[in-house]
Amino acid sequence: MTINAIPEIYVSTDIEADGPIPGPHSMLSFASAAYTAEKELIGTFSANLETLVGATPHPVQAAWWKTQPEAWAACRTDLQKPETALRAYVEWVEALPGKPVFVAYPAGFDFTYMFWYMMKFAERCPFSWSALDIKTLAFAMTGLPYRKAIKPRLPKHWFDELPHTHVALDDAIEQGALFCNMLAELRASGPIAGKTDTSAEPASQTNPEGKTAQS
Repeated sequence: MTINAIPEIYVSTDIEADGPIPGPHSMLSFASAAYTAEKELIGTFSANLETLVGATPHPVQAAWWKTQPEAWAACRTDLQKPETALRAYVEWVEALPGKPVFVAYPAGFDFTYMFWYMMKFAERCPFSWSALDIKTLAFAMTGLPYRKAIKPRLPKHWFDELPHTHVALDDAIEQGALFCNMLAELRASGPIAGKTDTSAEPASQTNPEGKTAQS
């Protein structure tokens, strides 16, 4: 079996939080939109969460949320316990028809929250220890300096006419379409150089805790 026999599913994920890091602060809502490489949206998952016991909003985020009343109202309805939502989410990801790849913009923020919440409340992460950062991909594809690889500077044809509302599901769908458009352009250009061995899986890597994972 070649590495391409089982397709990758790109799980575009967006989270909304009341602070910069999980633990002291809470994830308020999250959503994922699962796309094939051909940009077929095959499923979505979203949940609004109860805040963590003992956690408090960060003053900067609290002030920002006051400027977003509609998004705030959207993420504070139908609240679920984190353990209920995250266990259901992990099972949803594991049931997708392919190998899941976590995709976000920026992945450093969204994956930090999602990984922490999955490990705490579901005790496993179906994405291993890896996340695909759309900002880094844009940096590589455009030649822009990394800090200037921001959405207003990216090619307009990469963007579909989809809303970005700070409602997690809207933003997950929007950035997933952006990623798929970038992926299509990248693959149309062909391999960068040399040959790629697709006959075998990559070797297992060991994380800092000594556990192996494909990353």
